[in-house]
Amino acid sequence: MLKPIFALAAFGLAFLSSSLASADDVKIGNLTISAPYVRAMVPGAPVGGGYMTITNTGGTDDRLVAASSPRAATVQIHEMKMDNDVMIMRELAGGLAIPAGKTIELKPGGYHLMFMKVAAPFLQGQTVRTSLKFEKAGTAEVDFPVGSIAANKEASHVK
Repeated sequence: MLKPIFALAAFGLAFLSSSLASADDVKIGNLTISAPYVRAMVPGAPVGGGYMTITNTGGTDDRLVAASSPRAATVQIHEMKMDNDVMIMRELAGGLAIPAGKTIELKPGGYHLMFMKVAAPFLQGQTVRTSLKFEKAGTAEVDFPVGSIAANKEASHVK
């Protein structure tokens, strides 16, 4: 009885992994944006989270200063962190620094994009087109594949 359930679960994970692994890196100036993804949303949820890795191979610092998407009224750059044993989330009003020669990971529980006032929930298998504006490199169009509600980089970007 359990074997069919495990087989179905394994198939689902393999499908999810292969469908999200197809997201290509986006290069703009000295920056490489890799492994973008968003989590599927439950019906009625007005916000969604977006994640990626940004590598700066250049000799000068850059900064992610804004993001936008036709799927959300607002996209903010956020940080989650512990403050006196309390998890807080806040918008990074000045953007997110991308230091020269460094890699910054936007991931659950840390830096992330917050898609706000989403009219229709992100559904697994869709893609969310997002514009990322950098202080020096300019603007890049990035497709964020939608994974499961529990998607994470390790589970969704196996190559």
